[in-house]
Parts: sequence; C-alpha cells; structure tokens
Amino acid sequence: MTKKKAISTEQIHHPYKPPEGWNAVPVPVAKASTVLFKDAADLHDYKPRDGKGYRYGLHGTPTSYTLAARLCTLEGAAHCLLTPSGLAAITLVSMAFLRPGDEVLVPDNAYGQNRYLTESFLPHWGVTHRFYDPLDAEGFKSLLGEKTKLVWLEAAGSITLEFPDLAGLVAACRERGVLTALDNTWGAGVAFQPFELGIDISMQALTKYPSGGADVLMGAVYTRDQALHDKLNWTHEHLGYGVGSNDVELVLRGLPTLELRYRAQDATTRGLAAWMQSRPEVSRVLHPALPGSPGHEHWLQCSSAGAACLFSAVFKPQYGMAEVDAFVDALQLFGIGYSWAGPMSLAVPYDMSRSRSLPLPYEEGVIVRFAIGLEAEADLRADIEQALVALLK
Repeated sequence: MTKKKAISTEQIHHPYKPPEGWNAVPVPVAKASTVLFKDAADLHDYKPRDGKGYRYGLHGTPTSYTLAARLCTLEGAAHCLLTPSGLAAITLVSMAFLRPGDEVLVPDNAYGQNRYLTESFLPHWGVTHRFYDPLDAEGFKSLLGEKTKLVWLEAAGSITLEFPDLAGLVAACRERGVLTALDNTWGAGVAFQPFELGIDISMQALTKYPSGGADVLMGAVYTRDQALHDKLNWTHEHLGYGVGSNDVELVLRGLPTLELRYRAQDATTRGLAAWMQSRPEVSRVLHPALPGSPGHEHWLQCSSAGAACLFSAVFKPQYGMAEVDAFVDALQLFGIGYSWAGPMSLAVPYDMSRSRSLPLPYEEGVIVRFAIGLEAEADLRADIEQALVALLK
C-alpha cells in the first residue's frame, strides 16, 4: 500500500492534469514566475522568446505572448514587447538606442513624461537633446547632426494636438539614417499604420484604447526589423520589465471592442469640438480633424480615417486660470484626472507656457483638454454649456 503523503505535499504534487481539448472565446490566464522544464536537458536547452519558448514568467507566458501577437496585427508589426506602462515603453526605446555622447530630438509638444525623461534623466547618461517644431519639416532638417541617433515623433501632440508633418519628418530622418520612434497611443493602430509611413519603431500606452476600462497600466513597443527588435529585447530583459497576467487578460478583453470604441468616441469628439468652436468664451479649438487646427493638412494626408477622443479648447485671454478652474469644477459628467480613452469623459486645465520651449502655434490662453468617453454627446454638450456659466461669476 502506497504511503499517504501529507496534505501540503499532495496539494502541490497532485497527479490530476486537465484533459486536452478545452477551447473558449476568452484566452486562458497563465500565471507563473517559475516555469517547469520536462527534464535537465530541456533546462539547458536555450529557449527563444517571442512566443517560441518559455524560461521564466517574467519574460512571457502563453497569455502575454497571445496579447503581443494580437497587438502586432493591430499595428502591422512583426514584433511586440510588453512593458509595465506607456512611460516604460518610451524609456525602453531610449535606453536601447541612446548612449553617452548621443543626441535625441523630441517634438516640443511631446507627452510630458517623455519630455521630463529627456530633460531630467537622460543627461545623467551623457545624452543631449533638442526640442523641435513638429510642423516645420524644413527647419527640422537643420537640427539633424552626426550625434543625432534617435528622433521621437508624436501624432497628435500631447494636449495641444498639433498633427506633425510625419511624411516630411520621416523622410528627413531616413535620408540621414536616423532612427525614428513614434508615440502612437493616439492613433491606436486604427487611425493609420505607422510602419507604412516608414517609421522604425512604434509604441503605445495600452493603458488607453487597447484597455479601454481605465483600470490597467501597460505599454507596448513594436518593430518590423529583426535587428531593432533584438536590441530592444536585450534591453527589455536586462531592465527586468514584466507585466501581470491579470492585466494582460484585461487588455485582451478590451481588444475586440477597440475599433468600435475608437469610432464612437471619435464621432462624439468631432461633434463636441465643432460645437465648441461657436462658443464666445473660446478663441480656438484644437482638434486635428478641424480645418484651421495646427497640422490639419498633415492629418488629412495620413490619418483621415480617425481622430481619437481628444480635443482642447483655448479660452479667451480674459479668462485666467482661476476662472477656467471654476469652469472645470462646475462640470458634472467630466472627471478631473489624467489619461483618456476610458468610459468616463475627463477634463484637465493647463497653462502651456510652463511646458514648452518654442512659441505656441496659436493665440495664448488657458487650455482645457477634453477626453471624451462613452456618454451621449447631447448630455456632454449640456454639461459643458451649464459649466460655462461659472466663467462669468
């Protein structure tokens, strides 16, 4: 008679294995730090990553490899690496390709955390930087020098939503052999395909559209070129970047509705942005699909299929930050908070004079960036209208 093992031993080494053949719409969630090998020879055998083998949970599970593969399809990429946040994805690219003595060029309207990373962190590694006007491809050419190793692109720009001259900027970089990296969080793989434009590396904050629930922090870096991917993958491994399987599950759940949500939020945003142009309190509405908005002609050239869920209103000079803050506080359906592409609409006031190096391409004034959620357009319009009364008090 086989001696009965202790309860704890039996629960860890139980002989039952589920039968093969299970299949369902949701992707099964595989969680692991330790990955078991079938024998010592298997342990010693090198296991390639990218969904071809497993060594340790930090580097990938069936669940995370499934998400990476589906995201490649979304972006038109060949390779995808997952990171703990969008900022981590930006950091991965900069750490992989910049060395002491190198220079990076960043658009003046870049995501604030990329700007902070460039100004405050990279100099400690001996990396210099310059900010450029994303609407001036001709002037940009003169900034490209021997030390320039990486150019960041962002379409559309953070907060002020200028749409860059992507064709002109990318052409200038390719002519000089300079690597390009695009923050494609706004486009989300729906508005345009970055690699079709000649861009080398794309990244997204999966926190936004791919998740859609305002409940996940994650990022992704995409490439088509194997050599670029290998360099990113090496850096990714040595930085110890990993993502939790439960978060991966939530992003996988959001992907099937991504395009539906993108289109719905895009339509509501365009309606509200066009209406906001008629308001006497506002001097300018910034939205790539609006004629007259900075970079509108560039948006038409490459991404007229989509315009995301963001627009910004520049309030007339007589309304200072205190008055605009009162307007934001009076909104009832808009949360006050960062991020976007979730179900709830958001509004955040900004004083752009504190976060730019170059002149703004529009008249000065306090800005409110609106991130439109999934509420009804009529309800959001009525809420903005009632809150505008606060400006006059």
